[in-house]
Parts: sequence; structure tokens; C-alpha cells
Amino acid sequence: MQTQNVTEELHRVLSGISAEGKEPTVALVKSRLSIPVPMPAIIMTLKSWKSSNKVPKVEVAAQQASLPSEERIAQLEQQVKDLTERLIRLEQA
Repeated sequence: MQTQNVTEELHRVLSGISAEGKEPTVALVKSRLSIPVPMPAIIMTLKSWKSSNKVPKVEVAAQQASLPSEERIAQLEQQVKDLTERLIRLEQA
């Protein structure tokens, strides 16, 4: 599984919130991230930030490029067709 380092992103967001004179919260940090980061990673980062004003190295699973909508729809339609045929065969047995 490939990972993506989001430490700099978290540091940017936390620094921005602090520069505004606001107290960083999980919700506030999550709303300002441009990269999806799991809640446990945000909580761990906030604890570190509040105690030492540092952001630990944080890596999350890299997002895989999604297929175009038409291709995804075609795959799902084929899957539904296959499952429907399988269900019919099972009911007839």
C-alpha cells in the first residue's frame, strides 16, 4: 500500500488557525484540509501540537485515481447483471 505524507498540510492548517488567534479543533482542522486525513491522525496531531507546538510525521494511505464515471457505471451494470443471473440460477436449483 502506498502512503502519502500529510505532515506539511497539517502544519500549514494548524499554523493558519493559530495565526487567526483561534484554538485548533478536530472539526476546524478537518474542514480546512485539502487532503482527506483520518480522525485518529488529526487527534494525534492536535495533541502533539497543543503540548509541544510540533506536528509529528503523519502518513495516510494514498488515494487511488478513480475511474471515469462512465467506466465505473459500466462496471457496476455488468456486476449487477452477473449477480442477477447468478441469483436466477440459484433460485432455479
